[in-house]
Amino acid sequence: MVRVSKQLTSPAPAGSLHSALERAQRHDRLAQAFDRNIRASLAGRLGREIVSGVYPPGSLLPNAADMCERFRVSRTALREAYSELTAKAMIVARPKIGTRVRPQSDWNMLDPEVLSWHLQSTPTESFVAELFVLRQMIEPEAAALAARAPSRATIERIEDAYGRMDRFKDGAGDLIGADLDFHMSILEGTGNHFLTALGGLIRTSLECTFELSWVGASKIQDDRLHQHRAILEAILDGSPELAKTRMTELLRDSMDDVRQYLNQRDATSEPAAAG
Repeated sequence: MVRVSKQLTSPAPAGSLHSALERAQRHDRLAQAFDRNIRASLAGRLGREIVSGVYPPGSLLPNAADMCERFRVSRTALREAYSELTAKAMIVARPKIGTRVRPQSDWNMLDPEVLSWHLQSTPTESFVAELFVLRQMIEPEAAALAARAPSRATIERIEDAYGRMDRFKDGAGDLIGADLDFHMSILEGTGNHFLTALGGLIRTSLECTFELSWVGASKIQDDRLHQHRAILEAILDGSPELAKTRMTELLRDSMDDVRQYLNQRDATSEPAAAG
């Protein structure tokens, strides 16, 4: 009689299965993050090209095949980048016509990325002036609100930010980060959720204007530092009108700094352009 032996397969240890599952999940997360980075990078590049006039309002974007070849991306990545730009009201797709750049008046300028793309190209004086109009409408009132009933936490955040500004005024540290925290702490100190929600937009505009007015953000003028101190003191004293006035003065003088920088930039670039 022939005996048939059965070979039993031992189950894999539970630990090794768990490790394999973790590796697979980690791989999926990395792949998803990579795909998101590609889409974000592509949307950002196209957004900057639209803003800078490579594809002006009313123009048709090249067909999908050409765009995929140019950027070496899949149609899926291109389609999702277009979806981001469509959500920002910068482009619109029409059947049998193609994808067209929408009029600039349609663009969602309150989107921090759209604003950032404008600021990453060569900002004009008129564009920055419009940005300061927005700041002048928001920040002086925010300073007044923050001064009406400042909490201890609000005061500590503003004092800490100002202290770092003073410490880093000659470029010894993160001066931009300190000034951003100063202004953002005032917005948060209002206790108004709608003003706080504007934080992303305000933050982007602040980063640009700081770099323009401080000559590459290497240092801040003593006068501007003293103006920040005056705002802090008005909030500490619980003086809303004075805080509002001091913030208004700071924004006015900061805009003058930006104008001076842009005029110097344009003056030095003209000979190069002529040559």
